[in-house]
Amino acid sequence: MFRTALRNVLAHKARLLMTVLAVMLGVAFVSGTLVFTDTLSQAFRNQSAKSYDDVAVAVSLRPSPEEAAKNPGLSQATVDRVAKLDGVTGVQPRVDGFAGVPDAKGKLIGSGWSNKGTNFAPGPDGKDPALAFTTGAGPTAPGQIALDKETADKGGYRVGEPVRVATNGPVKEYTLSGVFTTEDGAVNAGGSLVVFDASVAQKLYLKPGYYSDLNVSAAAGADDDKLRDEILKVVPKAATAQTGQALADEQARQIESGLGALNQMLLGFAGIALFVGVFLISNTFTMLVAQRTKELALMRAVGASRKQITRSVLAEAGIVGLVASAVGYVLGIGLAVALRSGMAAFDMKVPDGDLVLGAAPVLSAFGVGVVITMLAAWLPGRRAAKIPPVAAMNSVHATPNTKSLVVRNAIGAAITAIGAVLIVLGANQGGDDGRMVIAGGAFATLIGIIVLIPFLSRPVIALIRPFFVKAFGISGKLAGLNAVRNPRRTGATASALAIGLTLVTGLTVIGVSAGQALDKMTVDGIKADYMVSMASGDGLSAEALTALEKAPGVTAVSPQQAGAFDIKGTYTSVSGVTPGDIEQVLKVDVVNGSLAGLADGQMAVAEKTAEKRGLKVGSRVPVEYLDKKKGELTVTAVYKDSEFLSPVLVDTELLDAHDPQKYIPQIFVSTEGGPGDAHEQALIKALGDNPAISVMDEKDIRDTFGGQINLMLNIMYGLLAMALIIAVLGVVNTLAMSVFERQQEIGMIRAIGLDRRRVKRMVRLEAVVISVFGAIVGVGLGTFLAWAIGKTFESSLPGYALVVPWDRVGIFLGLAALVGVLASLWPARSAARLNMLAAIKAE
Repeated sequence: MFRTALRNVLAHKARLLMTVLAVMLGVAFVSGTLVFTDTLSQAFRNQSAKSYDDVAVAVSLRPSPEEAAKNPGLSQATVDRVAKLDGVTGVQPRVDGFAGVPDAKGKLIGSGWSNKGTNFAPGPDGKDPALAFTTGAGPTAPGQIALDKETADKGGYRVGEPVRVATNGPVKEYTLSGVFTTEDGAVNAGGSLVVFDASVAQKLYLKPGYYSDLNVSAAAGADDDKLRDEILKVVPKAATAQTGQALADEQARQIESGLGALNQMLLGFAGIALFVGVFLISNTFTMLVAQRTKELALMRAVGASRKQITRSVLAEAGIVGLVASAVGYVLGIGLAVALRSGMAAFDMKVPDGDLVLGAAPVLSAFGVGVVITMLAAWLPGRRAAKIPPVAAMNSVHATPNTKSLVVRNAIGAAITAIGAVLIVLGANQGGDDGRMVIAGGAFATLIGIIVLIPFLSRPVIALIRPFFVKAFGISGKLAGLNAVRNPRRTGATASALAIGLTLVTGLTVIGVSAGQALDKMTVDGIKADYMVSMASGDGLSAEALTALEKAPGVTAVSPQQAGAFDIKGTYTSVSGVTPGDIEQVLKVDVVNGSLAGLADGQMAVAEKTAEKRGLKVGSRVPVEYLDKKKGELTVTAVYKDSEFLSPVLVDTELLDAHDPQKYIPQIFVSTEGGPGDAHEQALIKALGDNPAISVMDEKDIRDTFGGQINLMLNIMYGLLAMALIIAVLGVVNTLAMSVFERQQEIGMIRAIGLDRRRVKRMVRLEAVVISVFGAIVGVGLGTFLAWAIGKTFESSLPGYALVVPWDRVGIFLGLAALVGVLASLWPARSAARLNMLAAIKAE
């Protein structure tokens, strides 16, 4: 039986090629993902270990704003005490914060959050062990800086040239003293590293004479744990100390955790592709069994048992799975290399390292490929074993059994109903728990639809068939009839497309709905022409606010200064704004009272907060400020809640009086005559051409809030494309089998006058009907899931409402039709080239 299985594989190489392709693509995604994440994990671990090679113990002291006034950091005296301990060979004190430099066009090099500044920390030999200078030397004077090599190359900077450096304060110009390479995490993340003289860095980021961190080197053979304990005795109690090995291990765990999420996402899409491939594999073996009906009948007649027939089909599947897995694994290695190169192309720097080819990807590739193939072939093999020998020898084509469809439909309807109920319950429950219920319901519904889809094929195709008859005449009518001739096969083929379109449609509807809600929130909430913020996400300086107030053409300026008060024992978020200007830059719907009272040191309260605390206009509220001083404020207005406003509004002067460390995340600006290039340039110039400060108009603001959604959708579309490719192969398989089963029929209709052109059209339209049917089911189910998921977070996203993007839905249906046309090219050509006499001759 094994020899028979091997012979059959070799005899149907072309037919099995599509199965090999389907399994190969899924296996490539699985193995490629595992190789890619293993490689990245190993590279980052090696980099992490390398960055702590010379660090025996790392000491850190980063106090809270309240504690910073008493003990801002590690003093020089502390550094000296650590340096005198037995076994210590060197101490590199560090202080760091945001720093960025512009490129030739004035744009910030790096992404903001990964732009870092620190101090030069030379040892007795004058070298900083964390920096390897390729040209020049470290900064030794307040007017000097050094840059990492990649940043210097991107900006075109040379040693001795001036460099404009942006921090949270005004832009300053320094002289470049040297260029270096480093294992610093900011640079490895694609950012930049600016190294200042220690006194400058302390003044910028902390306080003169203080540091945030100490990297301690020890003599060879020293006990790092013992040294850590000794260091803890001479540093402030609030300081923490860890060995370099512990820090490297912790960073490695964080890397594993971060890559684990990526790994799970990619494997999820690989699982979807393999799930779709099951339908193709099952259809392929069903077709092969149909083509060998006489052969299988003869084998049964000469003594082969049902188990032997089933094992023969499974052996074929095993051989195909092994071949597909081997090719898929090799392809997966190529995919891993491509993903790594792709990250570099998008400025996501990946540390150098060898490709990691572990045992897990190999075992997973062959395990998944062979098991999936054999599972998908089991049902066709079981059906083949049930063929009665005498009945099968009477006809080449087995008559489809429709009686079992009644049981199948009942089971499918029950599972679908259970899934739908769970989805609705999850939607009503909301939150993370509701989404978990929806996930379970979605899985059940999808399985139910797959079981039920042969039954659905008749009514749905009956609805769309008239359009094909009207447009294409007899070819369209025959295509519609042929599409429902074998409901099981049509359903299996349509299921593959339905799964892909369910995911694509669901993601699209959620993305578009959330995007429109964010867009509406932006348009409705912001009246200003510009929003100014730091690219790093840090707060803007008070000097920036003053500069914008003095800029030409500015009519109104108000910050969104963040703060907090203790109101009746509960800390409440507070926004410091400019009275009189806030109404011109943000939409504030006042329900009662007036915002004019803010100028007199009063406060405005959001409607929900007022209801919860029992406040109204005129209420006198005792408060405790961040500096622990107490006072009393009067409610001057109650306004509707807004995403751009905190629950409490006060004058910035009141906030400044009790919060010495101002935090201004945004400043909103209105200009005379509205936005324009001249006004934008005036604001940029007023801010000192600071590359670290973003001046965004309405379009930029919309892109900031909604751009991530579009990026996510595009990534998801790319990942789901593989599942759709496999679905296309499934349509090809179905049509090829349909043509095979109808050879006599096609020969007959050719003989009575249907020319080759209309035969091709008939087969193509049959593919389009099946594809559009699957797409309609997918679009409907995807929209239903999107509605349910949207209900779980609509309360946290004001203005969220379900939006069905009919234009994109139309594109999806059009692409499904195109899929049918492309998939039908080979089967249609085969049908048209059939020899009429050979096809209709008696057997």
